[in-house]
Amino acid sequence: MTPVSHVVLTPVRVVIAKCQVDYAGRLSAHLPLAMRVLMIKADGSVLVHSDGGSYKPLNWMSPPCSMRIDDPSAIQVEAGFSEIWTVRQKKTDDTLVISIAEVVTEIEQELGTDPGLVKDGVEAHLQELLAEHIDTLGDGYTTVRREYMTAIGPVDILARDSAGSSIAVEIKRRGGIDGVEQLTRYLELMNRDATLAPVTGVFAAQEIKPQARTLAEDRGIRCVVLDYDALRGMDDPETRLF
Repeated sequence: MTPVSHVVLTPVRVVIAKCQVDYAGRLSAHLPLAMRVLMIKADGSVLVHSDGGSYKPLNWMSPPCSMRIDDPSAIQVEAGFSEIWTVRQKKTDDTLVISIAEVVTEIEQELGTDPGLVKDGVEAHLQELLAEHIDTLGDGYTTVRREYMTAIGPVDILARDSAGSSIAVEIKRRGGIDGVEQLTRYLELMNRDATLAPVTGVFAAQEIKPQARTLAEDRGIRCVVLDYDALRGMDDPETRLF
């Protein structure tokens, strides 16, 4: 690589190099010379990984930050370094200095627009199954549509009960407080729509945490525990021995 002295803006760049890393700011940290994986993301963040430690980087700098690649000083050349990366955090002025001794390999790749996180397969299948068997929630229930879009995101299922009232159903594998808060926001918004109001909520999950159940019931949201195997037709009560 040819050393330069300006802000570097690139696609995702992965470098395997023997390097030393020094962090200075609210705290100081030093990583001695060793072989590591360096990742420079398009959003400006820089991460330093080793071969161990699971998915967590040994050190990193979050955006907004700038990066310079400079020629080493005479002392750094004597120490065996070929170039110096200086990453500076623009908000805090913290610095991450990566001293490169040897670059083994590097690649650059434009990743394009990320489609975002896709729902867990079981959770998505639960939504599909419950929409098909909406009477699990009560006699006379009908499905209006799945993924009913609101201004703040899609409600898993919009249904109607036997009286024709609107029901917003939020589905999780494990129901926690965050899921109840999410459904609460949907209900507040949907109840402003005269064509839907009044809208009540159902929080449906394979497992609902006690704190989430307490919060949901306090807000008038009904909790329903879903049996995945029963919805799939694998659990036939007539075939049970007990």
